[in-house]
Amino acid sequence: MSAATESIASERTFGSWQWLREELASYPGRGRMMLRMVLGVVLVAILSMTLQTPLTSISAYMVFFVTKENRGMTTLVGLILFLGATIAIALSLLTYRYTFDYPEFRLPVMAVSIFGGMYLMRVFAIGPLAFAIGFVFSVSQSMAETVPDADALVRGLLWVWVLIVFPIAITVVINQTVLPTEAEHHAAGAGHGKKRLFVADALTNPGHVRFALKVTLSAMSCYIIYCAVDWPGIRTAFITCCFIALESTEATLRKARLRLVGCAIGGLLGFLSIMYLVPHMVSVVSLVLLTAAGSAIAGWVAAGSPRIAYGGLQIALAFYMCIFQDYAPGTDFDTIRNRLVGIVLGIVVSSVVFNYLWPEHEPDKTKRSG
Repeated sequence: MSAATESIASERTFGSWQWLREELASYPGRGRMMLRMVLGVVLVAILSMTLQTPLTSISAYMVFFVTKENRGMTTLVGLILFLGATIAIALSLLTYRYTFDYPEFRLPVMAVSIFGGMYLMRVFAIGPLAFAIGFVFSVSQSMAETVPDADALVRGLLWVWVLIVFPIAITVVINQTVLPTEAEHHAAGAGHGKKRLFVADALTNPGHVRFALKVTLSAMSCYIIYCAVDWPGIRTAFITCCFIALESTEATLRKARLRLVGCAIGGLLGFLSIMYLVPHMVSVVSLVLLTAAGSAIAGWVAAGSPRIAYGGLQIALAFYMCIFQDYAPGTDFDTIRNRLVGIVLGIVVSSVVFNYLWPEHEPDKTKRSG
């Protein structure tokens, strides 16, 4: 995560066709990484459709989220997400014993979990694990509004765990066995310094607390907004606030643009598929071919440099949310609209908060570190 953050933070002004051609150009290993993503998504889709598991779009997206440039990193990320999801679901089940009948308690619990996850993400040696626990826990605590009783809630939470874990296992196995890529060896002596559990300024730098407060304020504002207008379909606003947050305001806004552009492209692919391809599908084979084609496009972008990789993940997620609306190819255009509205809302709220509440600009960070 830190490497991607630094790359996004140092990104040049982009938008020219020359820049885009360079970013989409082939390089050694890009095709193999894309093929591993496609194969993983196809296997997940077939299993999900066969076993009729819910939320196939999320399971398929997990393949993209876990797959990295080499099998070592993929295995590490998979292990972190497995632990994070398992701990978060267990904590959520325990917490619901006290909050299920008291929605007024769930709001502060969600806020505290987001704050804790975001704060630890910046100061903890295993920051991604803290983020995974905080994010999954907070999202799972919002499920109570959409279920009729406690039994349905427990089943829903256990399904969430399954939907996250089984794609991780498939992805790790594929990356270990199909066209595996080893990590490059760095110069001797690199990384042999004394390891810390927390960063040196974890308790003295107010920037860490302010960052966590900004993300919490943004996410909870979006949650209150979509609950107030009774529009749960735009809950992607809450997710957007958590996932685009980076140290500097400029880096956060650049990542927000990648999320918006990627979602627009994926939504367009899904829209065209629903309009012209889905009505003619008569078998699982047709769906598999459509899934593979869309995954190949998103996978090529996701296998690129950190300047565009996040956009590839968003293309994949938007595309999957369009075509995997049920146990068959979806034909509902509301999904595309709701996702775009939710992302725009999350970006707007985050932009306002990060611009006007303790803004951290890149020149300021450079000056402090120099």
